Amino acid sequence: MDIIDVEERPDGSILLDIGRNSIYNSLPEFVFHPVDRFENIPQRERKERFEEEYDKQEKEKKDARKFFAPIDLLLLQTRLRVRECVEEYSSQNKILLDVIGDEITDVQRSNRFIKQVIPYLPLCKNIRGNRTLITLLLRKIFMEEGISIEKQSENKNFADEHPRYDDCLDSSLSSLYVGNEFDENIMAYHVSYWPDKECDDTFLTFIDETETFRQFMQDYFMSIEEQLVFNISTDEPPLRLSDTTVYNYLNYNTNI
Repeated sequence: MDIIDVEERPDGSILLDIGRNSIYNSLPEFVFHPVDRFENIPQRERKERFEEEYDKQEKEKKDARKFFAPIDLLLLQTRLRVRECVEEYSSQNKILLDVIGDEITDVQRSNRFIKQVIPYLPLCKNIRGNRTLITLLLRKIFMEEGISIEKQSENKNFADEHPRYDDCLDSSLSSLYVGNEFDENIMAYHVSYWPDKECDDTFLTFIDETETFRQFMQDYFMSIEEQLVFNISTDEPPLRLSDTTVYNYLNYNTNI
């Protein structure tokens, strides 16, 4: 709010009218001018001397502002840079994103799907476990309006990838620990999706990116009792090399 007016000069330069004018206005007056300048003027010379002293003071003000002009400009540039930095965080919730996503790895940050979903991290509390919101989010990320989620109960085996004790189910009862794996019914969200692309040399890369994205969604947007599953498949007619049926295409027998 310091900038009152902006004027463009004929030479292309910009003149800023700042409310505080200069550091000069923030310093005590006696630093630049005599405090009793107008008090000891004789009555008979009052008019002439007053104008003379007034002109001197105005010149001193002008010189003081010129002296502080480089510092004023530096402070203005610093304030503008600080304001840009603050707006960058306040307009994009970057502080919350950095707090919530402090454990996001470099691989996840480079994932093209995760990049689109990171801005939604401040809303993960409301999205987590909400089938409708998760569906809308996936449709936006994959740019596919036909994506739907099928919810079904499944039995899943949970195992410790790095067990501290070498033990398993149905072992001897001499061990204190029952086992490193167990079965439990969970609610699974199945997402059927097929990219609008051919199975070229980049398809396996797409599969890896999707799996990284799935794990990210599992950590931040799924309930701990639920699991997200991507079914990347499509229905295509089989390739016929030979069978008992005669197929005619364009009135020609093209069956091998």
